Amino acid sequence: MSLPRIAIDAMGGDEGLSVMVAGAALALAADPRLTFLMVGDEARVVAAMAHHPGLSARATIRHAPDVVTGDERPTQALRRARTTSMGLAIDAVKQGQAGAAVSSGNTGALMAMAKLALRTLPGIDRPALAALVPTLGDHDLVMLDLGANTACDARNLVQFAIMGAAYARIANGLASPRVRLLNIGSEETKGTDDLRDAAALLKEVDATLALSFDGFIEADKISRGNVDVVVTDGFSGNIALKAMEGAARFVADLLRRSFSSSLRSKFGFLISRPATELLRHHLDPNNHNGALFVGLNGIVVKSHGGATARGVAHAIEITARLLEENLTERIAADLADVGAEKIQSPVRSSPRTAVQGAPSRPVPSEAEPEPGL
Repeated sequence: MSLPRIAIDAMGGDEGLSVMVAGAALALAADPRLTFLMVGDEARVVAAMAHHPGLSARATIRHAPDVVTGDERPTQALRRARTTSMGLAIDAVKQGQAGAAVSSGNTGALMAMAKLALRTLPGIDRPALAALVPTLGDHDLVMLDLGANTACDARNLVQFAIMGAAYARIANGLASPRVRLLNIGSEETKGTDDLRDAAALLKEVDATLALSFDGFIEADKISRGNVDVVVTDGFSGNIALKAMEGAARFVADLLRRSFSSSLRSKFGFLISRPATELLRHHLDPNNHNGALFVGLNGIVVKSHGGATARGVAHAIEITARLLEENLTERIAADLADVGAEKIQSPVRSSPRTAVQGAPSRPVPSEAEPEPGL
C-alpha cells in the first residue's frame, strides 16, 4: 500500500538539491511505498534525479523558478510563496496533492508559509516546533517548542503537551507518554505563574488523555531517559536545544583532542574505538533529524539545513510514519476529548520576536526561529 505523496522542497538547505534528492532516494530504498513530488528548478531536478533511476520512477516534478534564501525575512518570503520551491511544496499539501512537505530551507519562512497556508487545528492557538532529542533511555524524547513562539501562556503550554504526547505515541510507540514542563526546579512552587497554571491544567486533563503528567523537569535532567515529552516556550526551548548540541560537540571535540595527544592515547583510541563509534552514532544529529511544525492542518517537517543525505532520509522516514499513523487526526481527536474551551487562550496582543535578535516590535503569532534549526 502506497503512502500519501510527500512534497520535497528540493532547493532548500546548505547543500541544496543534491542532498535533498539523494536523501529521498535513500528513504525510498528503505521504504518502497514512498512517492514524491519534487519541487524546484525542473531542469536541475531532472539532472540530479538522473543519478537515482529508482527515484525517478516514484517521483513527479513541479517547476519552481525561485528559492527562499537562508537569510530572507519571513515577510519577504511570504510575498514570493507562489513562485518558490518552499511555498509550492506547502501549497501541494494545502491542495491535497501531497500529504506532507519536507524542507531544509529557512526555518522562519517555512513556519510563516505553513501557518498562513494550512492554518492551525481547531483548539490550537499556535503551532509549535517539535523535535526528537537523544536520551540515555530506550528511545528519543519529544521536545517542543523549539523556537516557533518566544512567549507562551499556560494554555499554549498545555496545547503543546497534548500535541507532543500524540507525537511521542507515534514516534516511540508509547501508550501513555510521560510529560514534563521545563522549569528551574522540580518543586511545585518553582517557576512562573504560567508554568504553575499549565501544571494545574495538565493535572486536570491527565486522566482524559493517554499521557502521564509528571510535573516539572530541570534542563540537566532532560536527557536522562525518565521523560518522554518535554514542554516549554520557544525561547527557552531553543536555548536549551542549542546548549545540548554545544555540549555534545564539546564532548566529541574533547575526546578527539585527548585521543590524539600522545602515542599512548592513540593506542587507547584503537582499543576503545567500538565505544567511541557508538557515542558518535548516538550524538550524530543526522540520526535525529526532522523537526515537525505540529498543530497545523497538515504535516510540515523541517530538516536541518546542514543535514547529510542520511539526515534528510531520516526526516522523510519520520514524515512517512506520521502520515501512516494519522498524526493530525490523532491530535484533533485528543483536543476534542479535552474540550477546546478548556485549553484555548483568550485573545491577547502578539508576542515579540527575540530568537534572531530582531528589533523589539510586534509580530504575527508565529515567531521567526533561528535559521540553523
